[in-house]
Amino acid sequence: MRRVFTPRTVVRAHCDLPCGVYDPAQARIEAESVKAIAEKYQANTDPEFRTRALLIKEQRAELVKHHLWVLWTDYFKPPHFEKYPHLHQLFNEATKLAGGGGGTKATTDVEVADQLLAKIDEIAKIFWETKQG
Repeated sequence: MRRVFTPRTVVRAHCDLPCGVYDPAQARIEAESVKAIAEKYQANTDPEFRTRALLIKEQRAELVKHHLWVLWTDYFKPPHFEKYPHLHQLFNEATKLAGGGGGTKATTDVEVADQLLAKIDEIAKIFWETKQG
């Protein structure tokens, strides 16, 4: 009976259905939100507002990491990494800029958010090049 219910094919996807839909715009939208929240945080002195802003910014930064990881681990394949040897380093730098330890999750520095957006733009450029070929 177990053999009947055991899957014969195992697939991996960024969601429960391997739809094949990937786009770095998801990470970029969340990173834009992180930057906007950092700017609003800097412009407001209300402690309750600032607390809420920090919580939301950290959630959005986590979503940036999630969307980047999906691209890194699910979309990009060995031939992409061969053609773009700096791609692993680029993703590593971008996810660190999204995360804690000096990333947007740990700071309200708008410049860090700009650095993250620049890395996402580099990834997007490569992504769209891979879609052309």
